[in-house]
Amino acid sequence: MDGATELLLFLLSVVFISLSGVMMPGPVFAVTIAKAYKSKTAGVLIALGHGLVEFPLMFLIYFGLADIFTNITVQKTIGFAGGLVLIFMGFQTFKARGKHEEEKQNFTHSSLIVGVLTTVANPYFFIWWATIGFALITRTYAFGILGFLLFSITHWSCDLTWDTIVSATIFKSKHLWTERVQTLIFGFCFAVLVVFGIWFIATALL
Repeated sequence: MDGATELLLFLLSVVFISLSGVMMPGPVFAVTIAKAYKSKTAGVLIALGHGLVEFPLMFLIYFGLADIFTNITVQKTIGFAGGLVLIFMGFQTFKARGKHEEEKQNFTHSSLIVGVLTTVANPYFFIWWATIGFALITRTYAFGILGFLLFSITHWSCDLTWDTIVSATIFKSKHLWTERVQTLIFGFCFAVLVVFGIWFIATALL
């Protein structure tokens, strides 16, 4: 098998592994739904915010700094602080459910910042990169820096694609939402953020 074919097969495996994580409901998914109600491009901006954290992290791991994120103190600190942030965002999300469009412009932060916050607030994001992500990145050593760059872009593109699909779907279907449906959906977003927040804090204190 030549190098190009091997690289292509590796990137295909990255797509499947990445999507299995990206498509799982979590904080980023919840805020994408909430933000998409008023903007079909919210998913793109959230993915960009996610990338602002993820790309530097991938480079740190590539250059041998993955051990930082396996440190228990670092994990607990991220978990506790991140849990508080998610709980706050959860309440802000639910408060926004009944506001008029012009008021929703002030809902928490911009989609870009929300993408950054929900990423940084999730300790399991860093644990994933220190374990599964680390294993994938070490495979890129065989392909050189180009292989690593293609890996990084491929992985992030999965986030971008999924967040964009979710965002566009929510935005295009919102005219079908009754007040009850809107409350239920924002309630779901609230529950996801708060439950993850409590879980992160509880894990950090154990």
